[in-house]
Amino acid sequence: MLSYQHAYHAGNAADVHKHALLSVALDYMARKDKALSYLETHAGRGLYDLSDAQARRTGEAAAGVGRWLARMPADHPWRRMVEAVRADHGPDAYLGSPLLAARLTRPFDRLDLAELHPAEHAALLAAMPAHPNIRIHKRDGVEMARALTPPEPRRGLMLIDPSWEVRSDYERMAKLLPALHRKWGVGVLMLWYPILRDRRHGPMLRALRETLPDALVSEVRFTPARDGHGMEGSGMVVVNPPWGLPEAAMALAARFEED
Repeated sequence: MLSYQHAYHAGNAADVHKHALLSVALDYMARKDKALSYLETHAGRGLYDLSDAQARRTGEAAAGVGRWLARMPADHPWRRMVEAVRADHGPDAYLGSPLLAARLTRPFDRLDLAELHPAEHAALLAAMPAHPNIRIHKRDGVEMARALTPPEPRRGLMLIDPSWEVRSDYERMAKLLPALHRKWGVGVLMLWYPILRDRRHGPMLRALRETLPDALVSEVRFTPARDGHGMEGSGMVVVNPPWGLPEAAMALAARFEED
């Protein structure tokens, strides 16, 4: 949806969950001396200023990174990357998943990032380091995912993170993941979804459990960031989870339960 801008929600509790798992997966995958591909279907702007009007309007970052950064272990890759980007850009900076991926991968890895929103696309171009192995596409992310699957190199990870503003997204994602897995059997596929009060993700999750029974499902719950906010949790479906990710997901969920 061209109306969606993540700046209002950057650094919220769902971002903590999503980015913590993404960083663990990429940190492990980048330890091997083999090139990998990273693809992202809905990239956003890459770098956010949590002091700007959009972020302050919702207050979600205060309940997310503002609450969780110091609670993460000092050696957790998500905490390390947030602290590194703040050292470069100031104490209110927050890195979105494209910049997180760029900082956790190597120069010989390949990144393909899709962002269709004109303003977000322009901001993403400005935020990302210039490198021939980083390609930023102004195109529909699902179309890009289908077109570039399987990528080269085949070893790699794809993050799928739609806006979920249209209810049909749930049915669409339930079909997309199995289709991508059939084309790219070795690829790590990570699908993020919101957990809302009406539990509209339920049919999608049941369908994915049937078609991809070995996929990891990680869910965390949290108090809504403000009155009237319908998101009560965050979920991730991971096909071909890298070594250590299931244990990291369990540990993260336990921290959320203790909160």
